[in-house]
Amino acid sequence: MLSYATYSEAGGVGKTTLAANLAKAHERAGLDVLVVPLDPQDGNLSYYYGVDDERDADVDTLVRHMIDRGTGEFDDLIRTAEGIDIVPEHNMLSSLGQYLDREKQQAEELGESFGIHAQLLRVLRENNVNEEYDVLICDPPATEGPHLYNAINATRSLCIPLEPSPKGNASVGGLESLVEGFSAQFNADVSVLATVPIEFKDTRDQNSILADVEYSTPEIIGERASLFEGSWGEHCSAFTYVAEHRSRVRDYEVETLAKLDRIARHLESTAGIEAPNPPEPGELQESEAIAGDQQ
Repeated sequence: MLSYATYSEAGGVGKTTLAANLAKAHERAGLDVLVVPLDPQDGNLSYYYGVDDERDADVDTLVRHMIDRGTGEFDDLIRTAEGIDIVPEHNMLSSLGQYLDREKQQAEELGESFGIHAQLLRVLRENNVNEEYDVLICDPPATEGPHLYNAINATRSLCIPLEPSPKGNASVGGLESLVEGFSAQFNADVSVLATVPIEFKDTRDQNSILADVEYSTPEIIGERASLFEGSWGEHCSAFTYVAEHRSRVRDYEVETLAKLDRIARHLESTAGIEAPNPPEPGELQESEAIAGDQQ
């Protein structure tokens, strides 16, 4: 199974957009994909795919399962958009730290243990996610805390969107020590599978920054605000946006889709996974899912 979290210390670098579109790139190659977004902020992955409509306080949520108080089956949490299974974010995620701290305190009073940062991993294992899916993607917030630590403990791998600027380079440099800390904390190797420079304009400064990046960089994505903002607006992947919502094909957008496909193949190869039906990179398939298709 391929599992990774999209993460960058720098905010606003397209972390959620990358997670959403890599999920589609895996799915359209014939792989079963589960996405577990953990960002309680507005404009999250659930919003991207239009599956964030169940926010009532009485519905079952991932947070309830993480504190062992689920009111239904884990599978019932899952919504599907464009063939991708998603566990939607819920308002309870905003208080995840408080819920976990409370459970830890109660467990200690009873002489039991409760690993605050191991609860997502526990939920996924108990529900055989590694057997049901080929790919697991977690999309945590950029800030350190229980959301991020649970995501990294559950996946043990990172895919890092990189802003090719001094700020972005500094965040990647600091990530090296952060990854070492994660590995020590979880007593397991945490690896960086790839960095993905985004909004690259091929300037001298940007090329100098990328030359110093030590991690694998399978593809570089240029400035594609219109494509990605359009897909956000239509609540669909960039693949579906180009196939269903563009009046004409733009070669540079198709090349961006091809890069997403190639990044997905690179990530799959790190886990020894061979997708059963990979399209030609950037190919717009006749069977491409319609935006917002849900179950």
